[in-house]
Amino acid sequence: ASRCHRTWFSLLRSVIASLNPNLNPIAALRTMEKRTPPTDVGSLDASNHETPSQTLTPPPYSGPSSSGTEGQLDERIPTEPLKGIPRYPGLPKLDYKLYSPPLFKLSSDSITLSSKAEYLSSNAAALVSLIRAQSTIPPKPQIHVRGSRGRRIDFDIKLNLMTLLVPDDERLRMDYIRCVGEGELAHRGGARPDVLPEVGEGGLEEWCRRFVQDTATVKTFSLDRVVANLDVGWIEGQLRSLIATLKYRGAVDVTFLVTHSRVLVQNPDRVNQFFTNVTSLFSGKNKYEVIKSVWPFATTKNGEPGRRCIVQSEEVWWREWKDPIRYAISQKRQGWVTVEDKLEAVMEGKGNQTESVDWGPDQYGTS
Repeated sequence: ASRCHRTWFSLLRSVIASLNPNLNPIAALRTMEKRTPPTDVGSLDASNHETPSQTLTPPPYSGPSSSGTEGQLDERIPTEPLKGIPRYPGLPKLDYKLYSPPLFKLSSDSITLSSKAEYLSSNAAALVSLIRAQSTIPPKPQIHVRGSRGRRIDFDIKLNLMTLLVPDDERLRMDYIRCVGEGELAHRGGARPDVLPEVGEGGLEEWCRRFVQDTATVKTFSLDRVVANLDVGWIEGQLRSLIATLKYRGAVDVTFLVTHSRVLVQNPDRVNQFFTNVTSLFSGKNKYEVIKSVWPFATTKNGEPGRRCIVQSEEVWWREWKDPIRYAISQKRQGWVTVEDKLEAVMEGKGNQTESVDWGPDQYGTS
């Protein structure tokens, strides 16, 4: 064996020398040694990250139902990296094509994505596949802040909070699908909310099967995307306090709007849309509102022990954005406050001091 080894070594050294006479054969052989494989993707630095095993239990769902929701989970959305999907630097890692799929139409307020495609109301497997895919993308929560006096709008700004729902590390995502729970009031295939029927362990597949087999003239199946555990009350308080420092005396409205929050499937019109509208007016619609895609901002509500935010806390977000918001309001902006404003606040100090704002007369005419 030793002789064969020496013969093989001599032959390999001769091949290397013939390919490149100037190359040291011994050095070349050393570069061919098996390298240490990269660290397993599941092993994260415990001092800086939560391990993936710690994120497998979804947080409580802070929505209409507040009892025993952890046992009502239909499934967790896979958190493996999405392969073959375009990446856009600076934007969350999502499949943005899912926001505008074929045969769907987005409502004018950007809240509901709807379709009357026949295959979705006649093929349970197709409907299940759609719901699973649409559950992998979040809604778009926004803050809308407006100041007005009479008919005059002094400022009207909006901020996008969607990035707070999607961590950079896809393994740390905590979004999940939730089916309606036992005893929970919801539209379960009728025209009115009810606690029956129940599907037991059937979950999403069983609800889709029931929808497809429903012979009602008009029937709808919806997926609602919801944001959980974001303390909007605390953020609103900070906004109002900031506006008060600018000595604004008008009416201030702070609203939290969530767009791209519903996916609605309806069976095709049997005659035309007018006939469908008239039919549903008298007989109602059989509604299936039993599935939610939950997107937690944090594992628990603000103030509860052990709380962990998916991206950052409300306090950290506010520290980063209060100066851009202050500057935008002082400039009487009507539009979005974006990362460009944040960049200018950091680079140029815009908004880091309370500025004197000339708001004009307190009263405006009605004409």
